[in-house]
Amino acid sequence: MRIAEREVVEGVAAGVPFVAMPPSDPDAPAALVAGWHLMEPPRSERAMAAAVPMTGLRAWRVYFGLPMTGTRVPAGGYDEFFRLASEDAILNVNEPVTEQAAAEFPAALTELRDRLAIPEGPVGVFGGSAGSAVALEVLARGDVRIAAGAVVSPVAQLAPVIGRNERVYGVTYPWSARSRGVAARYDYVRRAAELTAPLLLVVGSEDDVAVREPAAALRTALGENAELVTVEGMEHALADEPGIDPAPQNAHAARVDAAFTEWFARRLRG
Repeated sequence: MRIAEREVVEGVAAGVPFVAMPPSDPDAPAALVAGWHLMEPPRSERAMAAAVPMTGLRAWRVYFGLPMTGTRVPAGGYDEFFRLASEDAILNVNEPVTEQAAAEFPAALTELRDRLAIPEGPVGVFGGSAGSAVALEVLARGDVRIAAGAVVSPVAQLAPVIGRNERVYGVTYPWSARSRGVAARYDYVRRAAELTAPLLLVVGSEDDVAVREPAAALRTALGENAELVTVEGMEHALADEPGIDPAPQNAHAARVDAAFTEWFARRLRG
């Protein structure tokens, strides 16, 4: 199967919804970057592809839909999703979404390569906010050999982000021994030794301290294997509400797009 230049492919691979965009240069190396969207705007694979298209990157770009979102929203729709999140965000949302998305990635990647006739080549992963936790978990697990990663508005440590959500949404999270254990597992500053691929961290200068400080700590823990970029004036989201459908790229997303594109162009070699 030969994919026409600039053609966007949408479908489902190994049960995972995706949007895939081939390199504009048909003779480009067989590199591929795959990633996951935010749960704030852009909160779908199609919206993420519009916000961070990495058009100038000579590689396939694949955007996966997160579990419990889009076509995989729980029975009862987003009302049920928000009920589950308000009941226990970590155990009902953060853990199942991150675990499922990381676990399903290898099979989805294999099926995509076969379906789109993408030769073996270097793989990069990326993500934003909730999607960044998936990218970091994929990097830490090592089930797929990853050449480089890039995350924006990253969840480098889950516990502080829960505190941020308490302040933003005016709620109190019901911590338990189990949820503290999950938060400890999703502490990538503590697990920095497991992140062996080069990593780019992008944060907004106006994002919450619960995002900015752990990102800086992770950059320090990784040393020369990581870079930290701050986008002036950017908060946590990369797009305007509602963030489900593709929308014109705003100035902050353009900065993230440029940083991701330059990073992967340096780090991926076909």
